[in-house]
Amino acid sequence: MSAKAVMENVRRYRAIASLYRQTASFRPVQKWSLLDQAEEWERLAVSELEAYFKTCDIATARAAVHAETSWEMLAAA
Repeated sequence: MSAKAVMENVRRYRAIASLYRQTASFRPVQKWSLLDQAEEWERLAVSELEAYFKTCDIATARAAVHAETSWEMLAAA
């Protein structure tokens, strides 16, 4: 998934969480349930970012290994 798509998802998840928090401020009876739901949307946003950066780190590591291997092959030639 592209960085733009990931950031759009994160923005949406956080906007939904914000709406839950705002609603909780006006509905004291359901406050804790709404805040729990907001927390769940925040967790979803964080996990989306973590997954994206984990794949970026893996891709970067693979590129570094490939570059190092290519350099060693050139140096040996």
